[in-house]
Amino acid sequence: MAGIVRGLHVNPEGGVPKHPVDSLEVLTNGCTGDKQNDTRHHGGPSKAVCLMEVRVMEQLQALGHPIEPGTTGENLLIDGLEVGSLDVGVELLVGQVRMTITGDAPPCKTIRASFSEGEFKALSHKQLPGQTRWYASVQETGTVRLGDAVEVFNAGEPTGNP
Repeated sequence: MAGIVRGLHVNPEGGVPKHPVDSLEVLTNGCTGDKQNDTRHHGGPSKAVCLMEVRVMEQLQALGHPIEPGTTGENLLIDGLEVGSLDVGVELLVGQVRMTITGDAPPCKTIRASFSEGEFKALSHKQLPGQTRWYASVQETGTVRLGDAVEVFNAGEPTGNP
């Protein structure tokens, strides 16, 4: 089941919120025009891209949290994937960019404004499996645009790319 890119976000000054853009150049070390203020916990080759599913954001909004696209630091907001299809080791082809999920992005206090009463741990894979943002490493760089397809490949399943 293919998904679709619904949002692209960067912040050239670092931190959150990240601001919407129409296209995003994705490199092995991160997204062009995006800066991380805390490079100990964010960015670099194993955390080059942060992504979130629309359904996760909508679930949090339904609980009354003021979360919006880009407010929790995600670079990619994707929609239409089968529930539970993202996990560590899963490969994605997003537009022309190939990436692999390397881990969940644990919540931290910098995103607390996106949550009622500062309950930022409502976005915790450890507490609520799958209700998270994900980090990914990049194997093939390129440009991602709004509306691009998102294809999911299980860990080890060939993507058709060398």
